[in-house]
Amino acid sequence: MGVGRVHYTADDGTLRTIRQAFTSAAAVDPFARVAAGRSAFRVSDLLALAALLDSLDGDDGAGREGGSGTGTVKEILPRV
Repeated sequence: MGVGRVHYTADDGTLRTIRQAFTSAAAVDPFARVAAGRSAFRVSDLLALAALLDSLDGDDGAGREGGSGTGTVKEILPRV
């Protein structure tokens, strides 16, 4: 599956294209639609970031629960 493109005519009359993802014609990300502005980050992305930061720390997560940084992340669900 290819990348969607939007075609337009530039001010100088030439035909140009731009990735659809860079325009308002792009499909709404399913996560963004469900989050409805309530969450800036996905839990999986935060967990990956915590693991990356632990790996850069150099102490192998000593002194932290579980050693991967994920032990200190708590899931908070919205009230429905």
